[in-house]
Amino acid sequence: MRAPSDPDLELRGKLIRGLGSLREMLPGSFVERKRACGRPNCHCADGKNLHSQFQISVLLDGKPKALNIPAEWAVKVREKIEMRRRFDSAAATICRLNLKRFLKEKETR
Repeated sequence: MRAPSDPDLELRGKLIRGLGSLREMLPGSFVERKRACGRPNCHCADGKNLHSQFQISVLLDGKPKALNIPAEWAVKVREKIEMRRRFDSAAATICRLNLKRFLKEKETR
């Protein structure tokens, strides 16, 4: 027979098990910019149908850096950056649950 479940432990376990899929995460922010290429005969010359440029904004050696991303990588890179956001959120929740359990255990001693 299984012991009565603790919702905090169940949530913590679920979050930890879900972290395995995050091994490909990337830091930073995903940026999509619209810009004109500068060629006078291009469709973007009118300033309306601009080209998309994809970048990730990261800190390298403590300094902000924008790294250009090829358009064909944009979807995958955006997903990998979103993985980092999920990781940060899961880590914060796990730490909060652990602190709650620690304080509860400390009170009973």
